[in-house]
Amino acid sequence: MKTATHYLTVTMAVIGLTMMLSAPAVKAKPDTGPKNKVTLLQTALAVSAATGDFNTLIAAVLAADPAVVMLLSDNGQHTVFAPDDAAFAALGLTPDNIGDPEVIDQDTLTGILIYHVVKGRKLAEDVVASDTLNTLRRGKTGFLAQDGGVLTDNLGRTATIIVTDVEASNGVIHAINSVVLPE
Repeated sequence: MKTATHYLTVTMAVIGLTMMLSAPAVKAKPDTGPKNKVTLLQTALAVSAATGDFNTLIAAVLAADPAVVMLLSDNGQHTVFAPDDAAFAALGLTPDNIGDPEVIDQDTLTGILIYHVVKGRKLAEDVVASDTLNTLRRGKTGFLAQDGGVLTDNLGRTATIIVTDVEASNGVIHAINSVVLPE
């Protein structure tokens, strides 16, 4: 029952945020008003809704510490390496079970997710020009090695960047084919 409730909650969140993205912006005057900002989280939700490839990532973000949602929605600039559903499935994680503390606890999930985020807007050319990427995870396990678009985590696992430069108002997303693990 909890799995069905969690799936319904995630589905409603995706539908709600997708509707917000597709709603026309209201302007006081034709040529004035705030620019339409689309955050990393909104971009990920839209891509997930359009392709169906990032449902587990969205469920993970919603199941993690609420600070992750805030991070992906704030005004700071970040780069997100977004594992697709197949990457999570290789670890036995799906939208249905990722919020279950018996499968993965919230602290571990949060640590894994912030390991996929780098401070600053790093387009593909910036990523490829770097040997290491310092993630938001602190300490000795807070970096990824990078070589030709292949990320290597602290366990020697690799993830290839498969889609680059999906831009948002507060950063950029690169899709990867594996979940990188800090430890």
